[in-house]
Amino acid sequence: MGRRWQHISAVGRLADRLAREVGLPEDVRAAAWLHDVGYAPELASTGFHPLDGAAYLLRLGAPQEVVGLVAWHTGAAWEASERGYSQQLAEMPTPEPQWLDVVTFIDLVTGPDGSVTTPQRRIEEILSRYDASHAVHRAVQGSAPELLASAARARALLGLTDEWPIPAESMSES
Repeated sequence: MGRRWQHISAVGRLADRLAREVGLPEDVRAAAWLHDVGYAPELASTGFHPLDGAAYLLRLGAPQEVVGLVAWHTGAAWEASERGYSQQLAEMPTPEPQWLDVVTFIDLVTGPDGSVTTPQRRIEEILSRYDASHAVHRAVQGSAPELLASAARARALLGLTDEWPIPAESMSES
């Protein structure tokens, strides 16, 4: 799985760290580990990974909160609209908003190679990978203000600094 696994495992490890340090619910920690499961080729029925992952987890009987967090993470509603999957996404469980913010935040502070980053840099990185006409580019561009607001709400909820998880010395090197 290469870089994809580097990203997924780094998101999961950050969720594990937050669970130890501030006490995340188990469903949030599990959803962080599973947020990109829909990228697995054998699960990709629509090609829209949040929906494919959530559908798989539903078939397995995963907790509704985990399914909802996977389905709706990181601006999925915007991309579902771009891809014509809004109705299918609306049929998925709706997660608790504060926990959706947390999963989105952890995803946004983790680069595609598992490195730590800032939400703003992560958004810029995603936009740079996709042509402006691509559904992902359009969705991320449209959802960027909400993604940044979601990250800020998660930081506040969890009592984290603006730099977490990036050490202050790394911020000055960039």
